[in-house]
Amino acid sequence: MPDATQFTLTGHVQGVGFRPFVYRLATKHHLTGYVQNRLGEVDIVACGQPDAIKQFHADLIEQAPPLAKPRVVHFERVDPLDFDAFEIIPSQSDANARIFVPADNFMCDDCRAELHDPHNRRYHYPFINCTQCGPRYTLIESLPYDRKNTSMASFELCDSCRSEYEDSADRRFHAEPIACADCGPGLDFEKGGYAEFSDPDTEINVAIRELREGSIIAIKGIGGYHLMVDARNAVAIETLRLRKHRPGKPLAVMFPMEGSDGLDAVRSAALIDALEAATLLDPSRPIVLVPKRSESGLAENIAPGLSDIGVFLPYSPLHDLLLQKFGGPLVATSGNISGEPVITENDEASSRLTAIADAFLHHDRPIVRPADDPVVRQLAGAMRPLRMGRGAAPVELELPWRLSKPVLAVGGHMKGALALGWDERVVVSPHIGEMGNARSMDVFEQLVRDIQALYGVDVEHVLCDAHTRYTTHRWARRHELPFTPIFHHAAHASALAGEFIPDEQWLVFTWDGVGLGEDGSMWGGEALFGSPGAWRRFASWRPFRVPGANLSGRSPWRSAAALFWECGESWPDCPDVDGLAEAAWHSGLNSPYSSAVGRLFDAAAAVICDIQDVSFEAEGPMRLEALCARSRTPIEVPLHIDDHGVWRSNWAPLLPLLADQQLSQQHRAETFHSSVAHALLAQAVKAREICGAIRIGLTGGVFQNKVLAAETVGLLTTAGFEVHLPHALPCNDAALCFGQVVEFAADNLGA
Repeated sequence: MPDATQFTLTGHVQGVGFRPFVYRLATKHHLTGYVQNRLGEVDIVACGQPDAIKQFHADLIEQAPPLAKPRVVHFERVDPLDFDAFEIIPSQSDANARIFVPADNFMCDDCRAELHDPHNRRYHYPFINCTQCGPRYTLIESLPYDRKNTSMASFELCDSCRSEYEDSADRRFHAEPIACADCGPGLDFEKGGYAEFSDPDTEINVAIRELREGSIIAIKGIGGYHLMVDARNAVAIETLRLRKHRPGKPLAVMFPMEGSDGLDAVRSAALIDALEAATLLDPSRPIVLVPKRSESGLAENIAPGLSDIGVFLPYSPLHDLLLQKFGGPLVATSGNISGEPVITENDEASSRLTAIADAFLHHDRPIVRPADDPVVRQLAGAMRPLRMGRGAAPVELELPWRLSKPVLAVGGHMKGALALGWDERVVVSPHIGEMGNARSMDVFEQLVRDIQALYGVDVEHVLCDAHTRYTTHRWARRHELPFTPIFHHAAHASALAGEFIPDEQWLVFTWDGVGLGEDGSMWGGEALFGSPGAWRRFASWRPFRVPGANLSGRSPWRSAAALFWECGESWPDCPDVDGLAEAAWHSGLNSPYSSAVGRLFDAAAAVICDIQDVSFEAEGPMRLEALCARSRTPIEVPLHIDDHGVWRSNWAPLLPLLADQQLSQQHRAETFHSSVAHALLAQAVKAREICGAIRIGLTGGVFQNKVLAAETVGLLTTAGFEVHLPHALPCNDAALCFGQVVEFAADNLGA
C-alpha cells in the first residue's frame, strides 16, 4: 500500500529552478503527487513506497540546485492522492507564506556554452537563460514567480521555447524568462537619434566598432545602463570623465573571460589571491577592489592616485558577447547622473545620457526596478560588501526578537537603502544612491511600494535617522504613519551587533565622517558600549570645530586647518588666503564641533598629499591609504577622560608628523595609520579594564580602509579581543536601515 507525505519548504526556492528539480526528483523515485508554489513556500505531496519517500526527503536538501537554499519547515503523513504521475500544478497566490525574492543570477556555464555554439539555435542570442541563471529581482513584478508576473509576460513563447518550457527533461523546464531570437527581447543600436538595425550580431558589431574608435556607449544591462568605453584608451576615458563630471572617482573595469577559470585577463592587469578569485566567480559577479599591476595595460586615469582598481566579469550574455568580440577590457560605470540611481528606461537613457554617451545599445526587455552592480573588498582577511546591488540583494536577515509591528527603515542620506522588518525578518534593498536628488527619491518611493507588495507586508511604523536635515528624515516626518528617529551611530552599532550576537555586550567603534550625536554635535569617532537599544558613549576623540560645516567633506583643507587652529598654531600651506574661514572659525560661525575620525583622515590627506578639494566622497583618505605599504612605529596618542565620563583620544601629537616635510609622504601616511590603530587599541584596553571581557565591533565608513582594518584587527586579536567587522552588509551608511530596525526591535521588546 503506497504512503503519502506532505512537505512544506521555505528558503530560497523561488527563481532557482526548484519546482522542476522537485519534479525530476519525484519522477526518479517513482512518486506521484504534485509540487506547487505558494507565495514563497513550496508545497509538495509525494505518494509512493515509504523507502522512496524517505530518500526523496533527503534528496530535497542534499541535491537541491546550486542557487537554492531550501528548508523543510513541516512534513506529515497524509492520505494518498489520486494522481497518475507527478505534476507541477498552478501556483497559489493567496497563501500566507514566507516569501523570499530571488536575486538576479549570472549566466551559467551551460548557457554560455550554448551562446558560443554556432550549431545551437540560441547562438549569440544576448538574452539566453535557464532555470539556473538570468534576471529575477529586476524583472519580477509580483509573486508568485511565474512568467505572467514578470516583465517577460508580453513576449509570447514561440513553439520551440514552449516545448522546452513544458519538457520536464529540459534545462529550461519552467524557466520563466525563457526566450530566443524568434520570440524574445531584441537589441537596438542608436546613434544621433536613429536606430538602424535589428539583428543582434549586427547591433553588437556596430557597438564594438564605435568602442574601438573611442566612443562612449550607453549599454542597457540587467539592472540598468552602463557607460562603456575602451579601458586602454586614456583620451576616451578622459572624455567620459569630463562629460560625466567625474574627474577623479575610480572607474570599474569589466574583463573578458579567458583561461581555464575565466580569470586570465583579470590577472594580466591585477594582483588577485584565491579569495578574490573565488569572489570574482561568485554568482553575484560583483565588482572586486584589488591591487593593480604596475604594467596593467590599462589607462592610468582608470583610478588616478589609487593602487586598487575595481574589476569584474561579464555576468549577462550581452556583456559576454561584447567583451569577447571587443577582445579586451572595457570601463563599465553606472549609466546615471552622478549620485543618482542607475537609469533603466530606454527613453530616459536617450534623453538624460545624451550629453555623455555617443551612442546607445538598448534592448526592449523592461527593467522593473534598478539594481546597480555590487562592490566588495577584502578587509581583514575576508571579502566584505561595500555596496549591495544586482545579484547580491535584496539581503535577508533574521532578528533574535519578534517585531511588535511591521516597520520600514529608511536609512540615512548617503549610500541610500531601505529595510522592511516584520516578525523576525528584515529585508534590505539594493543600493539606491545619494538621497539629495529627485530621481533618488522617485526610486526610493518606488521601492517603498514594491518591497511591501512583493513580501505582502503593510508597514505600520517608519524609522529614520535623527538628523532633521536628511531627506529621508523629512520624508518620514511627512509620511502619514508614526515614525521614530534613531541616532546615527546607535544604528551603525546595532547593524553590526545584529549580524552576530545582538543581545550581549559589545564595544563597537563607529567611525565615519558625520552623524548627529545625542549631544547635538557631529559624531564620527565613537566607541559605543552595550547592546542594541542600550548603547552608551564610552570613548571618542578630541572634538574640534570644522569651518564650513558640510563643505568640509569636499574640502579636506578645512579639517586640516581646524586642527592647527584648535592648537593655537597656523598651517603654512593653508589655502584660506583671505582669512575668511579662520575668521568664521574664531567666531564660531558655521563651524560645528566634530569628533569624526573621517575628518581626521581628511586632514591628514590634505596635509600629506596636498589635497585641497575632492570630487568624490573619501577621495583624500583613499589616496592616503594608497601610499601605505607597511606598518610603522606609532606616535602615542594620549587618552583621558572628560567631564562627561567619555574617554577621549587626543590627536594633537599627530600634527608635527603630518607637517614634517623632511619625512616622505609614505612614511607619514603609514605612521598616521599605525598611530590611529594603536589609539583604538588603547580605548579597547581601557574599556576592558573598566567593563570586563567584551567583544569588539568595527563599523562605519572609515573601516573600508584596508590598511587601517588589517592593522586594527591584528592589534586587537593579539591583545586577546574577539573582533567582528560587518559581513552580510557594508560597514558604511548602507547598513543604517538594518541597524534602525535592530535598534527599534531591541528598544520595544514586549511592546
